[in-house]
Amino acid sequence: MTDATPFTWGPFLRGWSGEWSDSLSDDGTHAREDETARRDRWLGFPAAAEGRIAALEERLGRRLPPSYREFLAVSDGWRHAGGFVTLLAGTSEARWHNDASGLSAMFEEFLDDDPTPEELRDVGIWRRGLQLDVESDATYVVLDPEDVDEGGEWAVYTWASWRAESPRRFPDFATFMREMHREFHRLRARTPGGEPEFVNATTRRLDARVAEARLLALGGDWEEAERALDGASEYGRPRAAGLGDQIRRLLGRTDLSYEDLATDPRYAPELLPPLVADHAAHRHRDDSTLKYRLRGATEDVVTLAHTLLEQVRSGTYGYTAAGPFGEAVDRARESARWGDTDGAWRTMLDALPLWQPLGPDHLAPLGWVADPLLGPLLTPERGRVLLSTPRGGQPGEPRSDGADHSDPEGLSWLADPAAPGDHTSYRFVLVEGVEPQDLPGRLADGEGAALDGPMTLHEAHSRSLRGREFSAFDDRALVAVGRAGARWSFAFDGSRPRLAPRLFVSPAAAACADGRAVVVWGGLRGGHGDPFFHLSVARGGAELYAFTYADGEVRRTGQIPPDLDPGRFFTSREGPVGTAEAIGTERALLEAIADEFGVHLPRHAITRGRLHTCTTRSWTRPPQDAETFTVTRFEWGPN
Repeated sequence: MTDATPFTWGPFLRGWSGEWSDSLSDDGTHAREDETARRDRWLGFPAAAEGRIAALEERLGRRLPPSYREFLAVSDGWRHAGGFVTLLAGTSEARWHNDASGLSAMFEEFLDDDPTPEELRDVGIWRRGLQLDVESDATYVVLDPEDVDEGGEWAVYTWASWRAESPRRFPDFATFMREMHREFHRLRARTPGGEPEFVNATTRRLDARVAEARLLALGGDWEEAERALDGASEYGRPRAAGLGDQIRRLLGRTDLSYEDLATDPRYAPELLPPLVADHAAHRHRDDSTLKYRLRGATEDVVTLAHTLLEQVRSGTYGYTAAGPFGEAVDRARESARWGDTDGAWRTMLDALPLWQPLGPDHLAPLGWVADPLLGPLLTPERGRVLLSTPRGGQPGEPRSDGADHSDPEGLSWLADPAAPGDHTSYRFVLVEGVEPQDLPGRLADGEGAALDGPMTLHEAHSRSLRGREFSAFDDRALVAVGRAGARWSFAFDGSRPRLAPRLFVSPAAAACADGRAVVVWGGLRGGHGDPFFHLSVARGGAELYAFTYADGEVRRTGQIPPDLDPGRFFTSREGPVGTAEAIGTERALLEAIADEFGVHLPRHAITRGRLHTCTTRSWTRPPQDAETFTVTRFEWGPN
């Protein structure tokens, strides 16, 4: 019986009893009561007459909740409610608990001076609850007469010390019993050899639903598939949780095990990478939980898992797939490498209908989420789009329009306080006619004239501090590089530096040979002292024009185009006053620059992705005679 079946006590209890009887072996040793229940195919007792129910209510001084009352009218008690309650109370056994377990006193010890309502509830239910457990494995079950819904149902609370959790709440007795039926199924489904094969009308119905859900998921109807798989998983049906975890991972969940599928040699190449990557992200160097998740795996799978873990931690893991989809993956990685995460995503999505599963229990490509370049492409929105796209040979049109607006056009997102990274100050160089990999030769000297491997800006800054010296006359920028539009490349530093106008030397002229170079340094929102903004443009190694707004003044050189004239943006000596005006001015400036040069910066790649980085030459002039300065050096070990 599933939750979709209309509920009545008689058919539900008789079906449960038959399933329980059939699950017992013929040669097993059973208690006399169990042997009788097995022979009669009935876990219950004779129905309680109305007089017995009324007598219990008189003894308790309360009318019983409807679902428990209706249950008693079908069976006056119950054996084997789930796996840990051997006998559930009928009319003669039900009684007020009165903290016979001592749980109220125990939970009271944990109360602080300002307990929450839930903590007070955990103390009180054992004093006022109606005890239903008669025989159990250290499991307590009570009906709470003070937790009553509009239909008169009392909530059920259970607690077992070995579960190491707060009391579990069920809204009524019928819901509790249906969960006990599911618990019975979950435990029987995992019973080792020696017992009869656990097959009955419920398991056949659920297994057929799992098979149907797999086709629904491959056809793009992931929501209906997830509901069906979750329902089957609650009954412990094989494959259901592992299939459902694949859907949940693409929606952003990371606390997943994929059941036994991740350790199946057929699926390990796709399911082990996300499992290992999520472990590395959350467990750091403690690998005990990974060992637990690999229990039962072959030696080859364990070796693969540890190889993947080393690759993920070192940033060298690269996802591969067979056929045309794998070719698209390679193209997408190259796009993501230089910041075109939207293009990379579209490449993979366009090829998704060509993807083929590794076996019947594989719903979607998953290994790519562990790839250091491709993994950051995943957002919950994109996960839904992927899951809505038919694949694996299933016909149909995508159930989503595929729209994804992760990256806004232009530059103005830098002025949005809600944008990831909160860039109240930033600086970047845009160079025309130069590929990103050639930027170090334009912006750096010596050892800095080479790109480091792709990493997040946080990782890059953490590495760059080790053994580095800083002074007021040494303002080298750690920049992420990529493509900024047709024929443009960018070098971006979002570490919120402070502009010092008297020391600043624009890198624009040195960055360009034949084409143009644009330098922007913004900080109008006061995140680092007084507002400032700088723009300089060069061509062929010579500066064309520039302006700097700082200390309430605008200083300019060269012939500035009308659309970029600072007089359009700084209309008073005070400049932008207040946060809202500063944001408006900054946005207008960035929009004008984007329009003038036809450029953009990829927000997703800069704030959430991994990009190649390099360290530029200093953005400040050398010290002059008699100028003193302090040098700071950072030193620490590898950990």
